[in-house]
Amino acid sequence: MTANIDKKVVEGFGDEWSRFDQTELTDEELGRMFDNYFNIFPWERLPENAVGFDLGCGSGRWAKLVAPRVGRLVVMDPSADALAVARRNLADADNVEFHKAGVDDMPLRDESFDFGYSLGVLHHIPDTESGLENCVRKLKSGAPFLVYLYYNFDNRPAWFRLIWRTSELIRGFVSKMPNGLRYVFSQIFAAVLYWPLARFAWLTEKMGMNVANFPLSQYRNNSFYVMRNDALDRFGTSLEQRFSKAEIEAMMRRCGLGDITFSETSFWTAVGFKN
Repeated sequence: MTANIDKKVVEGFGDEWSRFDQTELTDEELGRMFDNYFNIFPWERLPENAVGFDLGCGSGRWAKLVAPRVGRLVVMDPSADALAVARRNLADADNVEFHKAGVDDMPLRDESFDFGYSLGVLHHIPDTESGLENCVRKLKSGAPFLVYLYYNFDNRPAWFRLIWRTSELIRGFVSKMPNGLRYVFSQIFAAVLYWPLARFAWLTEKMGMNVANFPLSQYRNNSFYVMRNDALDRFGTSLEQRFSKAEIEAMMRRCGLGDITFSETSFWTAVGFKN
């Protein structure tokens, strides 16, 4: 049986998190980014001293803000380099447990966790649905699971999707380069595309216009550091899958999640509860 993992992607993310270990992020910006994903998470429904897991923890940036709210947090990543960064960033968190593991070899007992989350990870594996099903299997009945999957711009106009298809051609070329060249090209894109378009959206919004459909407008309040990081993430990753809101909901239900809620600010982040 082929493992549900892409080794080139794992290597790439190890390189990414080593370059962008998140130490340049301010607490305020990290908090805003965290709230963007976790604003639908049902903290109030967790038991006291809840035990949860973070699949694909990367740099540990989300775990840094989850750990103080729970009893114990298990963080996992298949990249040894990424896990090393997470260990440094979470050095002061004595309730965090680290494992080098992917979605197919999580060292967790089935039906034993009070919550789980996986943000921006499961669309980078060959079989997203199988990976989600493995995550849900680790949850207790009634436990919430928060997931963020790349969306296929199903709520965007046709011209927006056309721009994205053009960017896909660039990604297909850049993502096959060695890590050093991937990094160089991504930083050029951050400087000549991300920063100008994001700042234009910021200025235009200040003038009272709706910028929801402006390309890269989601970065209008972010630092250049975040843009640089996300440019490498976007153009340097060779495997990504995208889904519509309806496809994500159907997948979640097939994997045993119900009572599903989607975020209105982060497309498509959703939370569901294990049946």
